[in-house]
Amino acid sequence: MNILACTSGNSSFNSLRPEYEIYIGLAKAGHNVTIITHKNQDYRQRFLDHNIKLIEQPITKKISLSSIKLIRKTIKEQSINIVFATNSKSIPNSVVACLGLNVKLVVYRGTASGLYWHDPGNYLSILNPRVNGIICVSEYVYDYVSSLKVLKNKSIVSIYKGHDLSWYNKQPANLSEFGINENDFTAICVTNARPHKGIDIALKATNLLADLENFHLILVGNGLDKEPYKSLYENSKMKHRIHLAGYRNNAPELISASSILIQPSTSGEGLPRVILESLAYNTPVVASANPGSMEIIDNGKNGYIVPIADYNALAQSVRSLYKSPDTLKKLSANSKIIFENKMSHDITVEKYIDYFNALLSSN
Repeated sequence: MNILACTSGNSSFNSLRPEYEIYIGLAKAGHNVTIITHKNQDYRQRFLDHNIKLIEQPITKKISLSSIKLIRKTIKEQSINIVFATNSKSIPNSVVACLGLNVKLVVYRGTASGLYWHDPGNYLSILNPRVNGIICVSEYVYDYVSSLKVLKNKSIVSIYKGHDLSWYNKQPANLSEFGINENDFTAICVTNARPHKGIDIALKATNLLADLENFHLILVGNGLDKEPYKSLYENSKMKHRIHLAGYRNNAPELISASSILIQPSTSGEGLPRVILESLAYNTPVVASANPGSMEIIDNGKNGYIVPIADYNALAQSVRSLYKSPDTLKKLSANSKIIFENKMSHDITVEKYIDYFNALLSSN
C-alpha cells in the first residue's frame, strides 16, 4: 500500500508516540508511508531511518488552498491509495484534496461527541460523503459514531491506539523535589485544566483523606493553579501535601514513582492515554466510570472504577488502597497484562493493515 498520513506534530512526545509509531509499524511491514506534519526533532530521524517520506509542511488551517494542493500533488506523485487524516485541520483539507481522485480517504475519531448533523462545519469534515472510512480509538467512540444515521454508508471500525512496553523503560522520577519520600503514599493526576477533566473532584476528595498523614497528591498539567481549582487547593485540609507540578515532559516517570494514578474525568474520554502510560509503569489506576476508561481498567484487577463526579467514592477507593499494600501489589502485578493483547501496539498495526486492505478491496 501507498499511505499518506496528514497529521499534527506539535504535541508532546508522549502524546505523539502512539500515533507516530503506527506509521513506523506500517513502514516496517513493507508499506510505503508518506507523512505531512510539523517539524519534529524527536521523530524526524526515526521516520527517515524507516524510509518514511517526510513532508514538513503542517496543515494549520481548516481550509488551506496550499495544503489542498500539497495533498493532491502528493497523492498523484506517490501513487497514494490510502489517505489517513487525523485531526480537525487535516480532515477538511483532505476531503477537498481527494475529490475526483481514485483514493480511499480514512479519518480518525478520538472522541464520542460533536458530530452534530445540524453543524455545517461537520459536512466539510467527517460527515462529508467523500470520507470512505472512520477509525475510532475505542468501542465507546465506535458506538457513538456508528449510531449516527448520516454515517451509515461509511466503513467504521474500532482500533485501539496500542502501546509497547519497550517505550516505558526510564527510571522513576525522584519525588524528593516535592518533599515526598519513599515511604509516602502518593497519588498523581495528570491533565490540563479543562472542566470535564474532574480536577475539582480530585481536590474535593483530598478533604476526606487529610487524616492520612503521609498521603500526597501531585497535580501535573497546565492551568491547575487558576480558578476554580485555586480556591479548592488553597482551602484543602491537606494543602501542604498537594503539589502543583505544572506541565512536565517527564509525566510518565512521575507516574512511575507514584503509588496510584487518579483519573477523575467526568466525560469526553475516548481512550485515556495517561491510564495506559500508568499501567505500563505498573502504577494502578483509580478512574471515574467513563466508557473509554472502563475499556482499559478491569475493576479490581488492574485498578478501580468509581462513579463519575463522586468524590466520596474516589476518596474511599484511595483510602482502601492506602490501607491495603497487598491489594496495591496485586493490582500492580496485573497492570501490564493488557499490553499483551488488547492494547498491544503490534496488534494495532496489524488491524490498521487489515482495515486498509479491506477498504481497498471494497467498491
